[in-house]
Amino acid sequence: MIVVILPTIYDFKHVLMVLNYIWIAFFIIAFIVATLRLLVMGDMDVFPQIMQSTFDSSKTAFEISLGLTGVLSLWLGIMKIGEKSGVVNWFARVMSPLFCRLFPDIPKGHPVTGSIFMNLSANMLGLDNAATPLGLKAMQELQELNHDKKTASNPMIMFLVLNTSGLTIIPIGIMVYRAQLGAAMPTDVFVPILLATFFSTLAGIVAVSVYQRINLLNRTIMLFLGGISAIVAGIIYAISQIPKDQINNCSTAAANILLFAIIISFIMAGIRKKTNVYDAFIEGAKEGFNTAIRIIPYLIAILVGIGVFRASGAMDFIIDGVEALVKACGLDTDFVAALPTALMKPLSGSGARGLMVDAMTTFGADSFVGRLSCVFQGSTDTTFYILAVYFGSVGVVKTRHAVPCGLIADAAGIIASVFICYLFFG
Repeated sequence: MIVVILPTIYDFKHVLMVLNYIWIAFFIIAFIVATLRLLVMGDMDVFPQIMQSTFDSSKTAFEISLGLTGVLSLWLGIMKIGEKSGVVNWFARVMSPLFCRLFPDIPKGHPVTGSIFMNLSANMLGLDNAATPLGLKAMQELQELNHDKKTASNPMIMFLVLNTSGLTIIPIGIMVYRAQLGAAMPTDVFVPILLATFFSTLAGIVAVSVYQRINLLNRTIMLFLGGISAIVAGIIYAISQIPKDQINNCSTAAANILLFAIIISFIMAGIRKKTNVYDAFIEGAKEGFNTAIRIIPYLIAILVGIGVFRASGAMDFIIDGVEALVKACGLDTDFVAALPTALMKPLSGSGARGLMVDAMTTFGADSFVGRLSCVFQGSTDTTFYILAVYFGSVGVVKTRHAVPCGLIADAAGIIASVFICYLFFG
């Protein structure tokens, strides 16, 4: 156990160092830009604006964290019912035929398949607390099958790319933040996120399969991926046939029906398994309360850093530069202001979350930029964080094609998010 934990802590510290450098950069760049504005442009208000932003951002962060407590407790309580009622195990059984084809190097019937299925199922249901220990256990077992202990094996890479692609059925955190920041319909991004994360995961699977020469024309794989692709194509076609002014209402209604159906199915599964549903909910709700309190200092730190960066004008310089480039290519520029969230996500989940909150605070939770930043946040996962922690847990130093495949999945999720948001909210 010590052998596993120490490398994990070591690499986790390195990931935190990346966030440390990003946070420091926010302040240093803000100071340089503000100084130039003062000396060159004679802007006497820039430093007062920066200091005011620190107070406003810290107050906003605390208010958001406090407001998260109730909704987060509710959803983590619901998730705990799903976990204890066996929904995760059910997902594992359903997905088993597909994953057996995607991991051909794993001996049939090996215990690691159970850990992989459980981890990915927990991720899809948004059960992060359950997913991480299951993922570390799966990496341990995959390392036992690995002939070169310092080099990532094919099954390890496929497993991690599936994690980094961020396939999530229920994006609880994003909907909670939208509710707290005053979105009229916090669930209106549910269907767009579901579609975007599908394209991210599909791209990751295809990329790894090409590298590892996995036959994607296999009947089982074609049935699973073809069937899901057909459903996604049907949703996109149906949305494209709806008048623009009705798309938001229709997608929100569909999302709410689906979410409530999930809640009912979790409760019914708990009843069927004779689980004390109420106690399970209370247990999960306590975790939600603790989580909401625990994130206060992290949210304050990142929002103050972003607030200083924006108040100095540095954020505007970057966005204006990218906007000019996009405009020169003859493309619409409405999506540019949300790009910081997409570019930060592979590096830092908390950094991207802060930029998402900043976008909703600045432009409005129901603005195109605010919604797109939420879809960016939900379409992929923190690629470098996941690779560092999971590979570090087993001492792998040669990652082979894990990074490029993970970034291909990220790029697919970002591009898909832009097109899907124009379809739903443009």
